[in-house]
Amino acid sequence: MEGGDLEEKAPLLVATATEGRRLSSSGRFRLFSRRNSVNSLRRDFVSRLPDKAIQVIEPVGETEYYERQFATLKSFDEVDSLLKSDSIDEEDLEEQAQHERAMTISNYANILLLAFKICATIKSGSLAIAASTLDSLLDLMAGGILWFTHLSMKNINIYKYPIGKLRVQPVGIIIFAAIMATLVVKLALWFYCRSSQNEIVRAYAKDHYFDVVTNVVGLVAAVLGDKFYWWIDPSGAIVLAIYTIINWSGTVLENAVSLVGQSAPPEVLQKLTYLVIRHPQVKRVDTIRAYTFGVLYFVEVDIELPEDSPLKEAHTIGETLQIKIEKLPEVERAFVHLDHECEHKPEHSVLSRLPRSQD
Repeated sequence: MEGGDLEEKAPLLVATATEGRRLSSSGRFRLFSRRNSVNSLRRDFVSRLPDKAIQVIEPVGETEYYERQFATLKSFDEVDSLLKSDSIDEEDLEEQAQHERAMTISNYANILLLAFKICATIKSGSLAIAASTLDSLLDLMAGGILWFTHLSMKNINIYKYPIGKLRVQPVGIIIFAAIMATLVVKLALWFYCRSSQNEIVRAYAKDHYFDVVTNVVGLVAAVLGDKFYWWIDPSGAIVLAIYTIINWSGTVLENAVSLVGQSAPPEVLQKLTYLVIRHPQVKRVDTIRAYTFGVLYFVEVDIELPEDSPLKEAHTIGETLQIKIEKLPEVERAFVHLDHECEHKPEHSVLSRLPRSQD
């Protein structure tokens, strides 16, 4: 029997809760079958919460605990639904179209607002408005970089880029942040883009938010400089420049972390463990690693299989797990290592210094 043809284990939490129980009648069997899902477990979990938890008056630590439990159950539910579906979800295609629509609207808005700001700068002669106009010009240039990044990711040459171009995203965002150093339209676009999970669209949302701040400060500084003191106008321009540098420097650091291989949070590792341990032929899980590899995570899994497993069956088990792990939205690439025991030294060393160059 091949590993791919084996039935999945029951959900981990349900299997633990019902372990050791014996069903004496078909009625009880049907009852437990109906409860054999994460959704029913969640409802049972909520029904047993104390009154103070339901009334949202419990201490902060207790609230955080229950929130973590709900988040864990939600991630397990996502794994269960993923294992039951092998087709491409139409919602993903619709979400991708929405991302492209948001980027297109942002680019056209940047062009229109830049034209208005150029006219305002020429007529007013304000340094603060000129600084805001320069910021909008950088927005347009950076938007072009992000759009080029998006198109580059869609056009993939598997011979030149064997694992795709998803890591082009943080590179494009870093360039965007390096170049980045008005009001109602930008605010509306910020609300429109901020709810997206796409990294490029979120970068647009941050751009719109900063534009709202810079435009407000620039307008106020120009008006106050004209009505009261002349030095308010250039001071506003300096404040805008410092504000832009500080905020986009933070964006540079944030995306630089995604390129250095930082470990995934415990919640992601827990989700991966739940997926792997449900396979009926997996005796033990030796190691699960997940670390940043661009926008998504790179996953390494070491599992123990029975010693007498045929090569064909073992290969099918490893390939099945790899495919399932790579279906998770957080994962870009996964590798599954098969072993017959877990009592051994670490198989990979961690480099603490660069190797000596051989001249």
